[in-house]
Amino acid sequence: MIIIPGSINADLLFPVQTLPAPGETVLCPSYTMAPGGKGANQAAAAAKAGAEVRFIGHVGDDAYGPVVRQLLADAGVEVAGLAVSPRPTAVAVIGVDAHGENQIIVASGANLDTHAGQVPDELLGPGTTLLCQNEIRTEESFRALLRGRARRARTILNLAPATSLPGEVLDALDLLVVNELEARTAARAGAGDGDARALAERLVAGRDLAVVVTLGAKGAIALQAGKLLKVGALPVDPVDTTGAGDAFTGVLAACLDRGLGLELALHRAAVGAALACERLGAQSAQPTLAEIEARAGQLPMPESLG
Repeated sequence: MIIIPGSINADLLFPVQTLPAPGETVLCPSYTMAPGGKGANQAAAAAKAGAEVRFIGHVGDDAYGPVVRQLLADAGVEVAGLAVSPRPTAVAVIGVDAHGENQIIVASGANLDTHAGQVPDELLGPGTTLLCQNEIRTEESFRALLRGRARRARTILNLAPATSLPGEVLDALDLLVVNELEARTAARAGAGDGDARALAERLVAGRDLAVVVTLGAKGAIALQAGKLLKVGALPVDPVDTTGAGDAFTGVLAACLDRGLGLELALHRAAVGAALACERLGAQSAQPTLAEIEARAGQLPMPESLG
């Protein structure tokens, strides 16, 4: 079972020809409302990839709250831990250009009320995977991970958005999932302090930790117990890259929770992330387990680089 204390948003998607420069106004014919939030996106991705998932969070007592709650439940996620806040449901405004690139502004709203204490002790323990991100208050994500480690749950952090990572939290992780910017921030490294592999090595030094660094269109690497794996990216014609990172993390967590090894989990996560780019939206674009398996043969298995 995967437990996710995290963010849940109403995403307002604006398809534009080009993203606006500072001070520029661009027009588009319409917009779409879709469910989002890194926590909810990863929960939906994990559930669609075959995991049992329970989500912990807050929505507002407004028009968006019941909608995003129901859509997350429709994705197969248990939402009994989704409370109602006096703050408004979080909203993200997302511009997506003709190449699938995006710009995002998030109003956190009810996500600011989500806290580690909402996760019952009885849900944490061996056999449970605790997956956190950084769109609720960072200190609450960190508190949840420390509680999870103390109760011997598998602990996974997707350090997004990027922020500094205390040593005690890094020590409490089984798996850290980051892009190159987030890896650099977590490693307290400068622009000239090495590539993704060097950053991963810096993060795992002296720790029993696996680090996955996503590389966008170049795929991803994983470093665990001195073994480096590299997987490519499934070639797709991208429509919207908004939910790709969350699809990757959610599928990765689902595979590990189902007992698959890191090599196979990394491969399926790469396939899932690519497929999420083929449709508009975040949760609405997440692929099912059947869709991932149907396309898995199109991507070579990860290469071991020693």
